[in-house]
Amino acid sequence: MLKNRVRELRARHEYTQSDLAQIVGVTRQTVGFIEKGEFSPSVTLALKIAQALECDINEVFWLEGEE
Repeated sequence: MLKNRVRELRARHEYTQSDLAQIVGVTRQTVGFIEKGEFSPSVTLALKIAQALECDINEVFWLEGEE
């Protein structure tokens, strides 16, 4: 299972879900689903999110058990 720190990192940048969604080209709902672990983003979207949050992709997403 894919885990993430999107909510935490988004808050550090003072982005709303809508702000991040607009930056990466998805809906606010998609960002919410990713944050709750209900949707696993594509590699492209995961890279866009990491870039928007100014982090390495491994700081944002990881596989469960690899914390």
